[in-house]
Amino acid sequence: MSASPALARRLLPALLIAVWLAVGGGLGPYAGKLGEVATNDQAAFLPQDAEATRVLDAQKAFRQEETLPLVVVWTADGGGRLSPDRQQAATRTLASLTGTDGVVGAPSPALPSRDGEALQGALRLAPGLGDELPAVLDRVRAAADEVPGTRAQLAGPAATQADLKDAFAGIDGLLLGVALAAVLLILLLVYRSVLLPLVVILCAVFALALACAVVYVLADADVVRVDGQVQGILFILVIGAATDYALLLAARFREELGRRDDRYAAMREALRQSYGPVGASAATVALGLLALLLSDLTNNRALGPVGAIGIVCAVLGALTFLPAVLVLLGRAAYWPASPKPAASGAGHGLWTKVAALVDRSPRKVWAGTLVVLVACAAFAPTLTARGVPLDEIFVDDAPSVAAGKTLAEHFPGGSGNPAVIIADASALPAVTEAAERTDGVASVVPVTASGRPGGGPPLVAEGRVQLNATLEAAPDSDAAKAALARLRTAVHAVPDADALVGGYTAQQYDTQRTAERDRTVIMPVVLVIILLILVGLLRSLLLPVLLVATVALNFLATLGVSALVFERLLGFSGTDASVPLYGFVFLVALGVDYNIFLMSRVREETFLHGTQEGVLRGLTATGGVITSAGVVLAATFAALAVIPLAFLLQIAFIVAFGVLLDTLVVRSLLVPALVRDIGPVSWWPSTLRTRTGPSGS
Repeated sequence: MSASPALARRLLPALLIAVWLAVGGGLGPYAGKLGEVATNDQAAFLPQDAEATRVLDAQKAFRQEETLPLVVVWTADGGGRLSPDRQQAATRTLASLTGTDGVVGAPSPALPSRDGEALQGALRLAPGLGDELPAVLDRVRAAADEVPGTRAQLAGPAATQADLKDAFAGIDGLLLGVALAAVLLILLLVYRSVLLPLVVILCAVFALALACAVVYVLADADVVRVDGQVQGILFILVIGAATDYALLLAARFREELGRRDDRYAAMREALRQSYGPVGASAATVALGLLALLLSDLTNNRALGPVGAIGIVCAVLGALTFLPAVLVLLGRAAYWPASPKPAASGAGHGLWTKVAALVDRSPRKVWAGTLVVLVACAAFAPTLTARGVPLDEIFVDDAPSVAAGKTLAEHFPGGSGNPAVIIADASALPAVTEAAERTDGVASVVPVTASGRPGGGPPLVAEGRVQLNATLEAAPDSDAAKAALARLRTAVHAVPDADALVGGYTAQQYDTQRTAERDRTVIMPVVLVIILLILVGLLRSLLLPVLLVATVALNFLATLGVSALVFERLLGFSGTDASVPLYGFVFLVALGVDYNIFLMSRVREETFLHGTQEGVLRGLTATGGVITSAGVVLAATFAALAVIPLAFLLQIAFIVAFGVLLDTLVVRSLLVPALVRDIGPVSWWPSTLRTRTGPSGS
């Protein structure tokens, strides 16, 4: 009879490994296929109820088919004015593109700038060109280059979309490769083991394969939305989280192997002590991400369920595949190191010294770290979250950005991205007059039946007309947003016009205001979720409040440092409107992870040794593994910087720096020192302190 249980406990790990091998082999390709169901159409991620979104819906009535605008701008090779014959040649070039693949309708003529030094013409491209878009742009560019004595550039939404596709090209291979290489290098340096880093990496890759397959199916069925940014964050989130959870379990298993020879018993005990902290940690991140469903921005709502799916898959991998492999490998998993029990009072070097410092001067430690964090947080209000200007969206100087700069030098700032006004046809003269009188508006023209402004009588659709209002300032500038607000006020006041104002500037303006609203709604919800999870895990009220306060302070300190780095070092004049919210969700949820790992171990040790000794033993036992987990997570998020987009670079810095600050300062010094100084009262109203005897005082 004794052989049956022994056989069963060997078969179960083997079965789990076989299942995960099938998952990795069968679902692995979905990481590369996820881009097939992703969309980088920014209009799909606007606030649902915003005025700019309603304008997009209203515009559909004016189009026989959807189009993607493209602007061609010409300047003289050596500078100076362009002659009329060059204008005529540019107009003929544009006309020659009529009917070519991807071009819808007749292009506009080439129009000169006021200074006579540039020409611009507009084309409409078919939507949904996908991988064919670069080829269409190449044909347009080749034709435009035929105008003698000029230099042609492509600007507008079509050119920007092509540059976005280039930025996200190969995201699955490049990002995954950089992240995994960083994780592998760190694990090899920290653990000096041959097999363990490979097993942990394999666990993360299998978890990612499962997550990508689930997300692919849901996105293909239009249940969730995915774009390049969400895809990149999913990759990083799963790799980082799965590695963190795996390291926690692997460290606990190594510790148990140091106490007993039976690896199956060691794994049972490791799982018993780990599933609570890992489960609570995963719940904070997953529920924090799901709180993004409260957002009015579709892009934020998309990240919520996609990220939560990734976290669930990371937990499944860490608590099923990894234990199965470790229990079969036993001590060989840590070769050439030899597993030893933690918290034995020796062999922990740095963390023994840190614990001694906390024990010797807890008040000085927490007061000193608090001063530093508050000083950093003082700069948080200087972080400008009004959006990233068009010329800063790409980290490198993308062709569409260079073309936009040329366009802005010679034409009104809003050229190529006009404000769009939709109004009742009967009020067209009054709306036009009100718009033209608005400060900051350069020109107002109705869209005609030809599809071009000023090309005939106004096009009337369902009793409504569309006007294009070119703003004087660049469409992404604060001046343009102020002019847009004035334009809305002016046309809304026209009687019986039922006027709406949209367009690129309006989309940026509405997105910014919605992001501000989201922060005021979602941030408190995330804090409450985390607080409730901590209360359930630690069975205390005071300590969870303390932990939530420290991670919130860490977030503010990170924002303060980021404000200085973005402006002074990286040269950004603005931050994407969603960056503070994303940074908050990741930093607070992930930052609380390390406090969960620490304080759950401190609670365990406090049962045996009292609060004072429990803090020191918990810090010594978990210091190495939590620090390495933090470094790994910071490195994986830093890998987002390989994608040349300002948004992802900003997210990468905020999360990477914030995780390191939390791991090295908040979790290592501030929290242990506070708990050590407060003493057993930290666990209030729990009776934990009464069970430890005199040593708990």
